[in-house]
Amino acid sequence: MNRVNCIKELRKGYQWDIVIVGGGASGLGAAVDAAKRGYKTLLIEKNDFAKGTSSRSTKLVHGGVRYLQNGDISLVIEALKERGIMKLNAPQLVNEMSFVIPFYDWWNSPFYGLGLKIYDMMAGEMGLGPSTLLSKNETIELIKNVKQEGLKGGVIYHDGQFDDSRMAITLSLTATDLGATIINYAEATDLIKENDLISGLELLDHESGEKFTIKTKVVINATGVFSDQIVRMDQPRAQPMIKPSQGTHLVLERSFLDGPHAIMIPHTTDGRVLFAVPWHNHVVLGTTDTPIDYAYEEPKALEEEIAFILSNASQYMSKKPRREDVKSVFAGLRPLAAQQGDPNQTKEVSRHHKVNVSTSGLISILGGKWTTYRKMGEDAINTAALVAGLKEEKCKTKKLLLHGYDENAEINDPLHVYGSEKKKIISMGKPEDNDSLSDKFYISKNLILWSVENEMAIHIEDVLARRVRCLFLDAKETLRIAPEVADIMATALHKDDRWILQELKKFNTITKNYIL
Repeated sequence: MNRVNCIKELRKGYQWDIVIVGGGASGLGAAVDAAKRGYKTLLIEKNDFAKGTSSRSTKLVHGGVRYLQNGDISLVIEALKERGIMKLNAPQLVNEMSFVIPFYDWWNSPFYGLGLKIYDMMAGEMGLGPSTLLSKNETIELIKNVKQEGLKGGVIYHDGQFDDSRMAITLSLTATDLGATIINYAEATDLIKENDLISGLELLDHESGEKFTIKTKVVINATGVFSDQIVRMDQPRAQPMIKPSQGTHLVLERSFLDGPHAIMIPHTTDGRVLFAVPWHNHVVLGTTDTPIDYAYEEPKALEEEIAFILSNASQYMSKKPRREDVKSVFAGLRPLAAQQGDPNQTKEVSRHHKVNVSTSGLISILGGKWTTYRKMGEDAINTAALVAGLKEEKCKTKKLLLHGYDENAEINDPLHVYGSEKKKIISMGKPEDNDSLSDKFYISKNLILWSVENEMAIHIEDVLARRVRCLFLDAKETLRIAPEVADIMATALHKDDRWILQELKKFNTITKNYIL
C-alpha cells in the first residue's frame, strides 16, 4: 500500500477494467474479488479507508438474531454462511463470542430457546457452538453483574466478533497483494460519458490538488450512505436510493462486564435489541436506530440516543453506567436501501443488499452489512463483468486467505489483528519502540510507523481512529497522546511543525464528537 506508486499508476493513463468508488466494506470486498479474477482494478476513496460506516459498527460478525425474529430468513442464512467464511479466511481478525440473553419473563424462554436452535441449524457446518438454555444461577455465573431482581434464567448462544476498520485495512492489503491499485483521499468529482454510456470519471487527489481523467470499462458506486451523490452525477433527477439510519455506541471500561461473555438485551424501549460486548479490553454498548435525513461525514450521537442506551443498559447491569463512565461515544450511519412506507421505522428495513444498474451503466451497491461484505463484492463484480463485457471469470474469494492470515493468533494479544505481520512489527527499530505510549490501550512507536509505511496512513486520525482503535476506546486519553503521535508521524512523512499544528487542530475538532 504505497500511495506514491499508486498515484504514478494513475499518470500512465491506461484504461481500467473496473473502477470502484468507495473504500468501505462493500468497495474493498469488490476490489478483492475483481483483482482475484484478474481484472485491472482501481479503487478510490474520498477520505480514508473505512472512514465512515465501516469503522463504526457494533463489531459483530453475525447472522442477526433480530432478523430471524423479523422473519428475514434468507438474510440470516446468507449472513451465517458468510460469518463462517470470514472466520475461516481471517481467523486473526474474527473470533467466536458467546452471548447471554437474560430472561425476566417466562414467555421469552421458549421463543429464544427454539429460535436460537433454528439459528444454530441454519449455520450448519459453519456453526460456532450450540445454544443452551440456562437456569437463573447459571445465568448469574456467566454474567456476574447482571441484574438479579426478577431474573428467571437465560440462554447462551455463539456468534462472531471482529475489528471492523482493521478488517478494512486487511482487505486493502489483500487487494494490493492481488494487483489492485487503491488510493485514499482521492475523490470522484464527475462521471464521463460517451454515447450516453459511462466511460470514465474525473478524479481529484486531495493531498496534492492534482486532477486526473480516468478511463474505465465500468464504474462501481460503493459509497454507502453517500451513494445518492454518485447516482446524481449520472442521473441528476434520480430519486433517493438510500435511507440513512444512525447507530450510536458507548464505550465503557471493562469492569462493567465482569466476564468473557457478551450480553444481548432482547427487548429495549424501542423494540430493538441492545448489546454489551467486550472489545479490546473495553465494553461496547449499542446500538440505536435513528432515521437521519442527511448523511454527514462526521455524524454525532444525539442526546436522546445516549440516554436511551444508558437507560436500557442500566436495567440489565448491576453496575449501572453513567455519563461520566463513558470513555468514548461514536455514531455511524447505516446505508439502508430506501423503500416505501414509514420513514421513521428504519429498524424494520431489511439489511439485504441490492446491486442496481443505471441505463448508462453505473453499478451501485446499496444496503448490506459488514458480515456479508464478500457476497456483496461477488454480486457487484458478477454484474460489472456483464456490463463491461469482461472475460468471464468465476468468483474466487470463498476460500481466499486474507493478508496476514494466522490461525494461531492469540485474541488477547493487542497485535493479534496483524496476524503473521506481528513479527515484522516487533522487530522494527529498538525493543523500547514496542512499549505502549498509554496504559489505557496499546499503541507503540512501531505501530505508528507501520501504519504510515505499510498501510497508507497519512493523517493523525488515520492512525488513532482506524489503524489503531484508540479514539474508539478512550477519547480523552487519545487526545493526551496525540502530540507524541504527531511528532512520530511528522518524522516518518518528512513534515514540519506547521503540519503538526494543523493536524492536531483538525484532530482535536474531530475528537470532540467522541467525548460526552
